[in-house]
Amino acid sequence: MAFLTIQILNSLLYASVLFLIAAGLSLIFGVMRIINLAHGNLYAVGAYVTAWLVGRGIALGLPPGWLFLLLPLGALSVALIGIVIEPLLLRPFYRRAEEYQLLVTFGLIQILEDSIRFIWGGTPLSADALMDALPIIHIGGLLYPAYNLVVIGIGAVAALALWVAIYHTKFGVMLRATSQDRRMASALGLNVGLVYVMAFGIGCFMAGLGGAIVVPTQAAVLGMGIDALVIAFVVVVIGGLGSLKGALVGALVVSFVRTAGIQFFPELELAVLYLIAALVLLVRPTGLFGTA
Repeated sequence: MAFLTIQILNSLLYASVLFLIAAGLSLIFGVMRIINLAHGNLYAVGAYVTAWLVGRGIALGLPPGWLFLLLPLGALSVALIGIVIEPLLLRPFYRRAEEYQLLVTFGLIQILEDSIRFIWGGTPLSADALMDALPIIHIGGLLYPAYNLVVIGIGAVAALALWVAIYHTKFGVMLRATSQDRRMASALGLNVGLVYVMAFGIGCFMAGLGGAIVVPTQAAVLGMGIDALVIAFVVVVIGGLGSLKGALVGALVVSFVRTAGIQFFPELELAVLYLIAALVLLVRPTGLFGTA
């Protein structure tokens, strides 16, 4: 029973990080109709910035409790990058064919990856001091890091906060109105440009938060953004691109299947995920909760 509980917690841990990445990707697409190929590298930037900040905090002698306050700073730094990227690089391509948008975001992948390499080099960075600051708890006769429960809690709070913001606030009404008909929203007096900047910034914040909370459990390394992007696309293919509910359900499906796959058939765990995504596309080309 204890082993099963830990496997469930591991699945929820992975789902929390996946949801943050996929929700940001879906939010950007849902509002702006842009598939942001650089989203995974924004996740990587969040991980690197957080690890660097934690390292500086330790060097300055900050107590462990204060180090946890650096997690949102890593995510906010990615949001600031997104606020700069959207008007400068993406906005000129909204009225062009989708191929141009894909090329621009693909170019951003290279820019962000080389920027990471230039600033932090090829050495992996870690923020494991945050994990060490929390105790190890006992589940049955097995040990489990308490920090993992913090990650699950952050994922749950982020999901709830995003749902409230989109469906129960005036800003959410603006987001949904802009996503449904940009021209009509502009004619009604909405500042569509500001909505786009805020939507892209929030989507980038979600990706950065995913990187920030995962870096205490695994080192930030070059190439981690591409790996995260591939799995995030599997999530949104299953759940439906542009759907918050789809991002949540897709993250849970992928995480539980992958946890079981690693445990019982590690050679096939990725193949099973791609097979599930292919079957979903055959039955519902827009995903479980996506719309045409």
